[in-house]
Amino acid sequence: MPTSRSAELQLWDRPPHTAAKHSLLRAYLGAWFPIIAKYNRRVIYYDAFAGPGEYGNGNPRYPGSPIIALDTLLGHDYRPNMSGTEFLFLFNEKDPACGANLARLVAEMKAKHTPWPANVKIGIENKTFIEVTGEMLDDLDGRNARLAPTFAFVDPVGVKATPMSTLARLTNYPKGELLVYFAHEAVTRFCGAGNIDQALTDLFGTDEYKGASLLQGVQRSQYVHDLYKRQLHAMCKFPYNQSFAMYDRRGKRLYDLFYCTRELIGLDRMKGAMWKVAPSGDFSFRDRLANQDVLFSQIVDTTPLRKHLLAQFAGQAVTIESIVDNVMAATPYASSHVKRATLRPMQNDGLITSPNQVRKGFSPDGTIVVFPAARP
Repeated sequence: MPTSRSAELQLWDRPPHTAAKHSLLRAYLGAWFPIIAKYNRRVIYYDAFAGPGEYGNGNPRYPGSPIIALDTLLGHDYRPNMSGTEFLFLFNEKDPACGANLARLVAEMKAKHTPWPANVKIGIENKTFIEVTGEMLDDLDGRNARLAPTFAFVDPVGVKATPMSTLARLTNYPKGELLVYFAHEAVTRFCGAGNIDQALTDLFGTDEYKGASLLQGVQRSQYVHDLYKRQLHAMCKFPYNQSFAMYDRRGKRLYDLFYCTRELIGLDRMKGAMWKVAPSGDFSFRDRLANQDVLFSQIVDTTPLRKHLLAQFAGQAVTIESIVDNVMAATPYASSHVKRATLRPMQNDGLITSPNQVRKGFSPDGTIVVFPAARP
């Protein structure tokens, strides 16, 4: 994050993992905006730690998450079809210098897009995440109103700014979604130190993190990751969440991004975005491998998915819709990996059949797929 310790705002460079995070955000919002606008007349994009809106002290400078979000909507091919939906972009940045720089960039963007679309509104706050969220929800409660469908991008630095209780209140609405930063390296390092216990208890919404102090290495790392995931499920009531790990050039796991939703279609679109950022399919990004596309196969290995489907549906006849839903909810794969990449080769290999398929290898909605019984 930038700092305003001097009179002139100093911007951090953009490391590869930050670029990957922004690519993930852009890819998901490109899918989210038209889907959410189709069924809702008002939606909110809430960037809780918006920063100054840009990275880099020289040329080029790179857009930060607020500018990326606006640019994704304004440049969307489907935007003319979303004119009936009001988009509210709420950017919060407590640092005054960062907030002022962001306001300048927003003003420049408005000047470049004249006339500015009447259905796109922007608000900029200069408070803490807890303050802005609390005031917004207190106002809604006072009016007995409900928060509009919201995608909240909560991307702080450290462990003290995002208590689980605030996340739970913010997302206590049927159409709330969350992409939240989890300070994996800091939590793993300090969970047994005792000097920031209250901050960690607030972060997790429990003191169960103390159990990690009894573990080492990979087990300790996995423990804190899994606990945070369970708490997002238990306290925020998200049935679906998917994490994405970010590593620096030294191979140190800096942080995790957790995407949380109540809709399978949202989970599917985010997993699709994650596969684009990390084609290896391990839901992680490593700075040292940035710009080395040759290391990644462009062909997704669906062998594990084949095995899963043969076991899950052994001896059953099920619709293609049931298969896709299961893949989205129960596997790391996305819906785009199902038909052409998995089921078609399985049919060619004689592993599955279809009694109502009009054309072999093509599976429109309603197609029935028959799986063989499990071998004894």
